Parts: sequence; C-alpha cells; structure tokens
Amino acid sequence: MSIALTHTSATADRTARLRKVSFSGIATAGAVAAALTLVPTTAHAVPAEAPAKAATSAPATKKAAAPATKPAAAPAKKSYANNLDGWIRQSLDIMKAKGIPGSYEGLHRNIMRESSGNPNAQNNWDINARNGIPSKGLLQVIQPTFDRFHVSGTANSLTDPVANITAAANYAAHRYGSIDNVNSAY
Repeated sequence: MSIALTHTSATADRTARLRKVSFSGIATAGAVAAALTLVPTTAHAVPAEAPAKAATSAPATKKAAAPATKPAAAPAKKSYANNLDGWIRQSLDIMKAKGIPGSYEGLHRNIMRESSGNPNAQNNWDINARNGIPSKGLLQVIQPTFDRFHVSGTANSLTDPVANITAAANYAAHRYGSIDNVNSAY
C-alpha cells in the first residue's frame, strides 16, 4: 500500500503499540470467556442419585441450621370504645365480614329512634310486651327475632349492644335489604 510507505517512524511505533494493546485485550477477553466456561452451572450438576449413593459411604455431616426467622407478628386485635360509637363500629366490622349491608348513619339513626342509645332499653307497652316478649336493647329486638338472626361471633345475649345491633341489621337486611332502608319501627 502506498499509505504504509509514507508513515514516519513515530507513526509506525504508535501503530505497533496499538496492535500490541489490541492483541492483549483480545487475549484477556478470551481468558475471561474461557474461565466463565469452566464455572459449573446447573447444566453441569451431578445427577441427584449420585450424591445420595456417595452419602451412604461417607460419614454424615451436620447441616448448618437455617437462620432463625422471626414469625410475622399477628395483627393487633382491634379495640373499640365501650360506648355507642364503639358498638356501632364493632358491629359494622362484623357486618362487613359477614356480608350484611348497613352504614353507620343507618344504624345510628335507628338506634336513636328505638332506644336513644340505651342498651338496656325495654319496651313494656307494645303488642310484643303484652304477649310476654318485650323488645329490648339498642334496636329493640324481640327474643325470637334475635335467636333467628343472631350472628356468630357476637355474644348470645339479646341485650349485648354489639350482638343486638348486628342481629337487628341482619334481620333488616333480610326483610328490607338493609338497616339503611328502615325509617320507622320495624
């Protein structure tokens, strides 16, 4: 080539050095590739039967214990105030878990109309009272209705505030679609 003939000695030295660096770079890359090829992979693993046979002839070795992991803490049990607000909120959580519709507003409105928020309220004057089964509690439920619509997970007591609210909401859901749809004595 005519271009090669016009090189000066400095250019020739530089070209020689570049060739040398390039060659050593290729050699290094080749060595790395060869080393990676020699690293065992799952494709090179010994078949499962082989270690089991070898283990029977070799003395047993103690396995290292896995690091102890702390079990996940159980969620803290939700607490509710022992008042009308707490009873309604607890009932709503139970209702939600059991698929019983209703809202805070619907429960509160009906409780205030039926008992003014007194969990020990008892009606001693209506037809139910005259028949010997007075309505009781926050939502003025009679015992047969409570027994039929009692929700598991609540106390089996007509005058227990949460059990009374939840059973009444369950009854209203079956009869009216939701306690929210009740706007008078039910």
